[in-house]
Amino acid sequence: MYVIRRSPNNPILAPFADVQWESRGTFNGCPVKHNGMTYLLYRALSKPDALMAPGGISSIGKAVSLDGKEFRGRRQFIAPEESWDKYGCEDPRVTFFEGKYVIFYTALGGMPFNAGNIKVAVALSKDLEHIDERHLVTPFNAKAMALFPERIDGKITVILTVHTDEPPARIAIAQCDRLEELWDISFWETWYSQLEDHIINPLRFEHDHIEVGSPPIKTKDGWLMFYSYIQNYFGGGDRVFGIEAMLLGLHDPHKIVGITKGPIMVPEENYERYGVVPNIIFPSGVILEGNRLDIYYGAADTVCASASLHLPDLMNALIPARRVELMVRAKENPILTPMHEHAWESRAVFNAATIDLEGTVRILYRAMSEDNTSVIGYAESKNGIKITERDEKPAYVPRENFEMKMGSSTGNSGCEDPRIVKIGSTLYMFYTAYDGVHPPHVAMSSISQKDFLAKKWDKWSTPIITTPENYDDKDTCIMSSKIGDKFVIIHRIESQICADFLDTLDFTKERVSRCIDIMSPRPGSWDSKRIGIAGPPLKTAKGWLLIYHGVSKTGTYRLGAALLDLKNPSIVISRTVDTIFEPLESYERVGQVPNVVFSCGMVERDDELFIYYGGADSCLGVAKIPLKKLLQILLPASLK
Repeated sequence: MYVIRRSPNNPILAPFADVQWESRGTFNGCPVKHNGMTYLLYRALSKPDALMAPGGISSIGKAVSLDGKEFRGRRQFIAPEESWDKYGCEDPRVTFFEGKYVIFYTALGGMPFNAGNIKVAVALSKDLEHIDERHLVTPFNAKAMALFPERIDGKITVILTVHTDEPPARIAIAQCDRLEELWDISFWETWYSQLEDHIINPLRFEHDHIEVGSPPIKTKDGWLMFYSYIQNYFGGGDRVFGIEAMLLGLHDPHKIVGITKGPIMVPEENYERYGVVPNIIFPSGVILEGNRLDIYYGAADTVCASASLHLPDLMNALIPARRVELMVRAKENPILTPMHEHAWESRAVFNAATIDLEGTVRILYRAMSEDNTSVIGYAESKNGIKITERDEKPAYVPRENFEMKMGSSTGNSGCEDPRIVKIGSTLYMFYTAYDGVHPPHVAMSSISQKDFLAKKWDKWSTPIITTPENYDDKDTCIMSSKIGDKFVIIHRIESQICADFLDTLDFTKERVSRCIDIMSPRPGSWDSKRIGIAGPPLKTAKGWLLIYHGVSKTGTYRLGAALLDLKNPSIVISRTVDTIFEPLESYERVGQVPNVVFSCGMVERDDELFIYYGGADSCLGVAKIPLKKLLQILLPASLK
């Protein structure tokens, strides 16, 4: 499990409208260290040339930075001037190798662009001030060649994308003894005749597309490289441009020894979604500083940007043997199952609110009868796992018209998915109220702690609707303390998690009326279809810890984690790239709704979080996760 954090300085490089050669775009930058500074070589896109290139001509620019954040001294470094690159020089990849800087780039040798005139070229420089020589490299269609920074078992090694413009594209490895062989046509003729022996294939589906991204960097576990992975490029759904990573063998770079399960990043920010070519992010370079890995990427074919990862966390996610579930299921799972002798909970019990009071975990769980009416049951656990008490009657039942069954006699209705928070001496329970006909609402009822502990369930206040009419608004709770003088409501509109700031909890005077965006689904990821909160956020010294559920395009429910700003919880400090928990056990994969883990509550005990979750909408389980470790992943020291 790991997080990625975009630089607050993004975009780190943007076009200058009054500079002709880079007026439309400055993107796909590749960094390299030289004389204590970071040099960034990038693709610069000019204003359109009506006679030669209506879309503009690309060249390679250079900028310099002392801190890797603010780049100055921009100038054109490699301009189109050879017959094989006269229509553009694109996407440089620079590596310092045996005393010189080797810069591979895409050379455009004709118009209109086609597979026959798009190839790889190389420029060599001793000092990054002057180009000493340049050559055409591949005699066939190829792009995105990058040089490994050292020989592998005595061999010079490059990685490239073959047939990028006459797909299917393939990522491949080439090795030679002398650098000069890389611009020797006879070398490539021999290599190409054995192409299948050189291919490495990270594709998950044949309708997807891949391209080499950053030059590889060496780690103790293998050669790490980031690449472009485009989902549905050849049909089958919306195209999603993502950045992914793979780890190649230290002594055999043809072997993939680790790979991410999906995208590390997808277009989310405005500078990634809008530009010359919208909704594109493309990895082009990387710098390793201690345990911090800085990825440089192009956004919307317009600007350069960067984002950072904590390398040890990424490696733990990449290497299969290190992928361990941070959340550990209780061996007693499921801890609650339906009781057929109780009609009101004979079909299913799941999705529980939880609160720790007087040394006992109090569990308010959703229970369903055979006619699919939901009520809320009550159970207790001294140690947070073993059920020590379970009531024979519900703690809360539908009482108002908005939660009484109005549709089919066997359709879903009632009080669903409670979440509970204590403020002062009062417990506030938010839950989904559904009559089976109208869009679901979120209702709120409260009870004093004294009456709750005495199980005086008749003391629940009359429930009141908290969310707006005619919206699918669910997964709602109140935060446990005010922000300034405001109560903060977290809720879900359609597919995104939102906030609203209210003066009062008297919802007869003020309902939830705003959707201040906190988080949205990420295209092409495990949480691409819909997200919503799990239990109420937990206040920590580092921020509000939010566990949330994400739904994929296939309908699988998983859990992730995010850290929200203490003073303004609508600001996300960090968010896990991958899931922290997913349905694996039979009771999570088989049930009323298959492949679901869905949480409404958690409690903290001895630096461990006990997260209670419904399995397949049928039973209740619990899993533990170390709070300190989770916070370290969400806010690693290297990214502070």
